Amino acid sequence: MRKEEKHEVVSALTERMKEYGNFYITDTSSLSVAKINIIRRKCFENEIGMQVVKNTLIKKALMQLDGDTTELHDILKGSSTILFSTLGNAPAKLIKQLRKGSDKPVLKAAYIDSTVFIGDNLLDTLVSLKTREELIGDIIGLLQSPAKNVISALQSGGNKLAGIVKTTNTCKFDKIKLVTN
Repeated sequence: MRKEEKHEVVSALTERMKEYGNFYITDTSSLSVAKINIIRRKCFENEIGMQVVKNTLIKKALMQLDGDTTELHDILKGSSTILFSTLGNAPAKLIKQLRKGSDKPVLKAAYIDSTVFIGDNLLDTLVSLKTREELIGDIIGLLQSPAKNVISALQSGGNKLAGIVKTTNTCKFDKIKLVTN
């Protein structure tokens, strides 16, 4: 590969990393072409981009990203495949699903919204990560919960109060009728 071609690959890779914001670096070495094609198909179905890139080109692309990515440089050994996604946990769920049949792909590292996760042992943690939209929904739900409780208490309390007033008024009128007769 010529120097110009390498530069184009690095700039395209950097743009893709910035565009998606989340990427996973995995090890797919020793997998057959058929298994790699299955992974590619599953990635396509789940809207996850997949690219096999040389480690030196990945390092150069990482250096062009904002933030500290030096931790990722140490894991770039052997064969590396990058999975890109707009959702932080989608590649982790896919890897978990693919691992039901074999021990590959192995998670080397993940870069999710400027946070670095290193090691295959964090796969379960990454699967359980909530997306930004899910977190916003949870926060809105928590903020609405006290207001809903106050409103329902006032509404039910208002009905109780109205019932008490009706009962009290009826009793007074009965007493007044008894007294006047």
